[in-house]
Amino acid sequence: MSNLQQYIVGLIIYPGMTTLDIVGPQTVFSALPGIKLHRIWKALEPIEADDGMVVVPDTTFADCPPLDVLCIGGGLKQMAVVDDSEVLEFLRKQGSTAKFITSVCGGSVFLAKAGLLQGYRAATHWAMREELSKLGVEVGTERVVIDGNRISGGGVTAGIDFGLTIAKALRGEEAAKLAQLSIEYDPAPPFDAGSPEKAGPELVQKALSFIAGHLEVAV
Repeated sequence: MSNLQQYIVGLIIYPGMTTLDIVGPQTVFSALPGIKLHRIWKALEPIEADDGMVVVPDTTFADCPPLDVLCIGGGLKQMAVVDDSEVLEFLRKQGSTAKFITSVCGGSVFLAKAGLLQGYRAATHWAMREELSKLGVEVGTERVVIDGNRISGGGVTAGIDFGLTIAKALRGEEAAKLAQLSIEYDPAPPFDAGSPEKAGPELVQKALSFIAGHLEVAV
């Protein structure tokens, strides 16, 4: 185990984020050996997520070491942060050296605005696909999109699938399967309405109204 290559994973958190976008991957990563996790924001004060949960960063932008995996998630209130110059500059800086540049849900919009998805395909939450496309990104509808060293997950719960994909890239398939088993990720949802294609137009419109009511701008 002493010869195991160590990887530094940075999870960017911010006010108004969706906690599961980051907690899902973090749960997978924490089941892997040799992974150092950083929860990163401008300062170390607690921040409030879009569901009211309070999350405490442990690393600042200024103190963050070079990352092997750079990851940012989305959030119902991400529009208040997505054009923040400090955030975008941090992404550009870390993205210039990171082994993997990654996102979950609407986090791909951050990467696109930082110029890190030019010429790449990426996934995002279904309600953010149009926004991502407007930024010049080829939008994939898969649960996880891999394009070179850009790896992106779809909305919210796709973060676990995304995390397992990263786990395989870092530690191999067996380690990823062990992580999946250890967290008992064996989804069997009671409804088959987890995508707009499956949910139907009526539910989609109701979901869009809910999301738009929580965003600074309508989706």
